[in-house]
Amino acid sequence: MKKIYILFIALASTFAVNAQVSFGHIQNQIPRSQKGINQFDVKKDTVAYKGLSVDMGAAFALQFQALNSFNDQKNLAIAPGYRLNNLENNFNLPNANFTIGAQLYDGVRVNLDVYLASRHHNETWVKGGYLQIDKLDFIKKDFLANFMQYTTIKIGQMENNYGDAHFRRSDNGNAFMNPFVGNNIMDAFITEMGAELYYNRSGFVSMIGVTNSKLNQSVAEIVPATPTAAKPDVNTTISPSILAKLGWDKQINPDLRIRLTGSYYHTANSSGNLYASDRAGSRFYGVMSHADYNIINPTTGNVITAVANNFDPTANKDTGRFNPAYGNWATSYMVNPFIKYKGLEFFGTLEFTSGGDFKGTDDTRKVNQYVGDLVYRFGEGERFYVGGKYNLVDGKLSNANAEAIQINRFEGAAGWFMTKNVLAKLEYVDQNYKNFAQFNGATPNDLFGGSFKGIMFEAVISF
Repeated sequence: MKKIYILFIALASTFAVNAQVSFGHIQNQIPRSQKGINQFDVKKDTVAYKGLSVDMGAAFALQFQALNSFNDQKNLAIAPGYRLNNLENNFNLPNANFTIGAQLYDGVRVNLDVYLASRHHNETWVKGGYLQIDKLDFIKKDFLANFMQYTTIKIGQMENNYGDAHFRRSDNGNAFMNPFVGNNIMDAFITEMGAELYYNRSGFVSMIGVTNSKLNQSVAEIVPATPTAAKPDVNTTISPSILAKLGWDKQINPDLRIRLTGSYYHTANSSGNLYASDRAGSRFYGVMSHADYNIINPTTGNVITAVANNFDPTANKDTGRFNPAYGNWATSYMVNPFIKYKGLEFFGTLEFTSGGDFKGTDDTRKVNQYVGDLVYRFGEGERFYVGGKYNLVDGKLSNANAEAIQINRFEGAAGWFMTKNVLAKLEYVDQNYKNFAQFNGATPNDLFGGSFKGIMFEAVISF
């Protein structure tokens, strides 16, 4: 802690001595306050360059959870002690983010995002960072100025821009943009090393990007496994991931805005996972988790296997979410309509995904997701809102399964912006699992006839 204080004093002294360094004069930045809601992709503004300028901000979120889990597992002869965990009505671990950036040159800025505390990483953890280029004046004054007035380049290990839904999700402590407490059941979010090129003009929206498909960077040699009859298609390399977005976004008149985008993500030889890469974790702590129990021989009563409690919110971070767990390769398409008329807004997600049935085979398996939320904002400056959201996931866990599983969730929420930087949310959530098998091998399946429901309260501060 002493070292941190020394570092802070040293930085403050440096800024005080160097009068050319300022704070807060940052170009082309989406606000972290209420003003940033419903802003997607990147933006261009008219903020003047005033030399080197530093930006610092933070976001904090705290939830009170009152949820209960249920399933249809009863009177199991092989696991008489099996039950889901009973959850108390209490607070979750507070979430905290820290952001630091700088305007380095006219049209050039850098940004670094840090998770100070999260469900999956209680310790401080770097989320990612990037360099954003909106002008090429560092090459030559007004170099390609006519092109760059519509163009943005982002380079770094950063939140990759697949779809519009990730602009409306909670990102650990930063939950300002999400009218609800939970993210989508299939929560598409990934931070891989790459670059993105944007060209937005007269309502036309476009982006093309590429990443190295690695969440954790490494130069270690890839040693493929030996092909077998069950796993004949072994990956021998890791291929780049390709991202693209095309759409239209227009303020038709002062009351009506319409946006429609289509997005694409593809990796031919996968390393990361688009639906399991959020290092913060789900908002619904401990739901559908089980207490410890024993698998026994029902005839003799002898213990065969001891099964541990899987409540651990750090290790079991994605409770309430679903990961299609594709192997070898994966492709996803997302369509996002957004309509806002005065205080009423609709945001939708149609997501169609496919990939290798499991690691070691290229056989195609598919899982789709459908989401719609309707929010009404009212009061001076739209300080209040009420809204509802329905989310459905449908697909097979394996091609060998006879039928597809389904997960559906309803969320009803109300919110109050106490200031442009302070938000309070109250939500009712009800999630249900259908067509899940009763057993995973020899162990009871927690999701068999499963559901969880209850109340969530969340307080958010962002600046």
